[in-house]
Amino acid sequence: MINNITMKKLTTKQKLVFETIREMAEKGLGEINSYKLHKFMEREGIKVGDLKGTIQVVDSLEKKELIKRDANRIIYLVDDSTQYDNPGNIFSLPVYGLASCGEALAYAQDNVDGYLQISKSLFRKENPAQLFAVKVTGDSMDKEGILDGDYVVFEKQDPTSDFENKIVVAVINGMATIKRYKKFPSGMIGLFPNSSNPYHQPIYLDQSDQVLIAGVFRKVLPVKYTSW
Repeated sequence: MINNITMKKLTTKQKLVFETIREMAEKGLGEINSYKLHKFMEREGIKVGDLKGTIQVVDSLEKKELIKRDANRIIYLVDDSTQYDNPGNIFSLPVYGLASCGEALAYAQDNVDGYLQISKSLFRKENPAQLFAVKVTGDSMDKEGILDGDYVVFEKQDPTSDFENKIVVAVINGMATIKRYKKFPSGMIGLFPNSSNPYHQPIYLDQSDQVLIAGVFRKVLPVKYTSW
């Protein structure tokens, strides 16, 4: 069991790498090795140094027996007996309407549609007060594992944050869509789908357009695992 005392003994870099490994495992991102871990952290803006530095941190976590690696250097978490039956470990996650994952058809207005009961252990790095969920309609992000009908959890961000290459829920003239964000040198903003359906095309916006990045992607909650 990985307890709070063990975590407190880790350096900042060790904590970041360990929590990232846990996040990748919980998201079902496949086999994890040091290179894949490093590229994931780069994409998410988690800074622990170069690839060599990441490998060194992984080595240190293995020595502490927090992770283990097989002959192919695939990383596995050592069993963590998280207590999901502790009522104090559960929080209510607000669900705001329907976000379109196809065209920008529906926007979650201020009224909360309902709540999901979620373990805090699923969001160890985030502040639960900054999290919200939307329900997906469409298949424009199915290659990211975001499927029609799923609940997707986002974290509220400061409007001045760097959203480059991140999956966001963007509100365009009062309507929402989930896409990957790209800002071009000209200032133009692109919102890109990642879909098996060739119908879906990028959305291109000017800085003067009314676009709000309501949140940054944190996790998919498949419908069969959620409850009202």
